[in-house]
Amino acid sequence: MLGGQGDIHYVFPASAVGPASTGHFLVVVTEASIAVLATRTLRTDRPIGVYAEFPRMTRLGPVLPGPVLELGSMMFAFDEEYAAVVAAADAEVFAPETLPHDPLPDL
Repeated sequence: MLGGQGDIHYVFPASAVGPASTGHFLVVVTEASIAVLATRTLRTDRPIGVYAEFPRMTRLGPVLPGPVLELGSMMFAFDEEYAAVVAAADAEVFAPETLPHDPLPDL
């Protein structure tokens, strides 16, 4: 589905919020883009297509209370345990010096 976007760096589940609050999604951060994949209604771990795609230079944060993030004109809620994933994805592009050293770079 993501063909040619490079390696996947981060993935986390999210749900749409707001007036059009229908659907479950997987937010996938690759080397080249941030893709929002639509998932099946009852199998939210199974993507069925690309719902939206953004350049990798798109900032995911700041994380709003809820936690919620805004991508383009869409708002997505996600479990608080993924707030660190959102922060790491942003830091990778906008503040790489703040990331810890990878102890296993060959994996």
